[in-house]
Amino acid sequence: MTTSEPAPAERAHSRRTLAGALGGLAVAEVLAGVVLSLVTGWGWAEMLDGFVVTNGLMGVTFGLCGAVIAWHRPSNPIGWLFLADGIGHATTAFSAPLASVLADAGAPIAAQRLATTVALFAWPWSIGLFLPLALLLFPNGRALSARWRWVSIGVIVTSPLFALESGTGGDPITPGLPGGYLTIPSYADLQPLWTVAEVRNLVAIVLAISCLVIRFRRADEIGRRQLLWLLLASVVALLFITPWAFIAGTPIFVLLAIPLIPIAVAVAIVRHQLLDIRLVVSRALTWGLLTLVAIGSYAALAALLGALIPSRVGRSAAVTVLVALIIAPVLPRLRQLVDRALYGDRGDPARIASRVGEQLSAGLPGVVAAIRSGLRFPYTALTIDDTVIASDGIPPDIVVPIELQYGGTSVAQLLIGLRSGESTLSTADRDVLALVAVPLAVAVHATRLSTELQSSREKLVAAREEERRRLRRDLHDGLGPTLTGIAFTADAAANLVDTDTDKTRDLLNTLRTDTRAAIGDVRRLVDDLRPPALDELGLVGALRQRADQLSFRADGATIQVEVAAEGLPALPAALEVAAYRIATEALTNVVRHSRATSAVLALRCGNDLEVEVTDDGPPNGAWHPGVGLHAMRERAAELGGAFEAGPTPTGGLVRASLPLVTP
Repeated sequence: MTTSEPAPAERAHSRRTLAGALGGLAVAEVLAGVVLSLVTGWGWAEMLDGFVVTNGLMGVTFGLCGAVIAWHRPSNPIGWLFLADGIGHATTAFSAPLASVLADAGAPIAAQRLATTVALFAWPWSIGLFLPLALLLFPNGRALSARWRWVSIGVIVTSPLFALESGTGGDPITPGLPGGYLTIPSYADLQPLWTVAEVRNLVAIVLAISCLVIRFRRADEIGRRQLLWLLLASVVALLFITPWAFIAGTPIFVLLAIPLIPIAVAVAIVRHQLLDIRLVVSRALTWGLLTLVAIGSYAALAALLGALIPSRVGRSAAVTVLVALIIAPVLPRLRQLVDRALYGDRGDPARIASRVGEQLSAGLPGVVAAIRSGLRFPYTALTIDDTVIASDGIPPDIVVPIELQYGGTSVAQLLIGLRSGESTLSTADRDVLALVAVPLAVAVHATRLSTELQSSREKLVAAREEERRRLRRDLHDGLGPTLTGIAFTADAAANLVDTDTDKTRDLLNTLRTDTRAAIGDVRRLVDDLRPPALDELGLVGALRQRADQLSFRADGATIQVEVAAEGLPALPAALEVAAYRIATEALTNVVRHSRATSAVLALRCGNDLEVEVTDDGPPNGAWHPGVGLHAMRERAAELGGAFEAGPTPTGGLVRASLPLVTP
């Protein structure tokens, strides 16, 4: 009989249930510890000295944050490490007052010593093992590399050393209580070993911080957001703990800032996009560094002026004034440095514009990358006609488009991915982007012109080669054989002129016919290159001649074609040919496909040469582009002009606008 493994959903439910139960256990232990403290008559001071307040708060925060992480990310070991950390602190917060209650109740010494032993041995694992290991694995629960995996193993293997130092001294939790079990009689003689334990703890924390720094440098945008939450908690905790370390008499409850670390870790793993963490970290780092500068300056000046100013009041006033004078110029500089680390060069728009200008020669991808790195955006992209031309970074949830305009016309869009927690671009960001948008729009416009120019050149080359191929084919297949036949016929006639007069006469007749055919082929080739009527009659005369030839429709009915064109200037040859071809093709379409009785060909010249053909044919539905319409559109496009054609309420319309200065 075989048993099947539980389904993934069942395993996830079981893990969540376990996480909730362990988090509830930590909270229950802390509540029980508070109740026992009140029962035994402890006040606030006794609860602080008995580890109920500090360990209780750490137990609740680590336990609940670990439960939240394990609930949402069951496969991430950080949640389970925090649960173990919280239970360790909570157990101490419960066992310490329990030992006092047992003593007051006259319980057996063995029970009192057992409670003391549990209180002494429960919390060191949280500090020496669970917290540094969680920091080493933050944020994804995996070691940074194989080498860092060995660091994690080293932390695990050496963690009992700190527990032995904390629990084997034999001192009671509070005065009047018996010591715990597992004490070492020669504890004082092992002081070098306990020093190693303290150094080991320091090394573990330093290694964990070093690992976080390396992760931050290697991380993507999301990873850096998560690490910034932990950095924020560390800065705030440092602001509270630093006075306790440097200034005598600082109350111990400043250590209650430590629970900010598990809260930050939980938010970083579960809800790292809660708000604009960059802005918060920027301000916290600024004031944190300023606090360190103030404390260091105060301590150094107090020591220096102690021998120079005998009066304590005068010395304090002098130190205060000097510290203020030091901090005043330092604060703006610190804020600038921190903002640059988090927001790039947003405070220096000229620097951003300079970097963008340097990248313009390298192409649009370099410009997009320069904007993203310069302003620390998670994502930037450049789109033209909804097509991404260049991009850099990973698109976040919110992307804001910025129109790039040239000459009052939108030429592209710059897409900006918002930073974590931001719902819109700040005024400072918009000011910088407005500055770089102008040269970027010019670069996009120049790029489009260059692309269009290259495309036009390619079309011209293709058209030229196609025309050469057509001419070669016509000469080879048409005129060539005709001329060859003429040459052979002339040779035959020359050979028979003295012997066979009749045959020679027939050959000469054939020679005359073939020669005329060759002349017709040559004339046709010349007409295809440029209509001779343009050179003989000019554009207007040639069009009127062509209009006279198109006076009958395909069904035999007459059609009146009028040409309206007066005062046209001398036009370039290419423009004349294009206007003639478009106009004659449009009139031919009227004759072939419409049932019009009249048509008007109008030529107007202003900034452009406008060719317009209208007719009074009845509506017959939308026009389906054929070879003729495509040819007219391409001729207009070759000269950089515009073309439109289609039915109107009064008949058909074909209009082409051709620039007088051809590209």
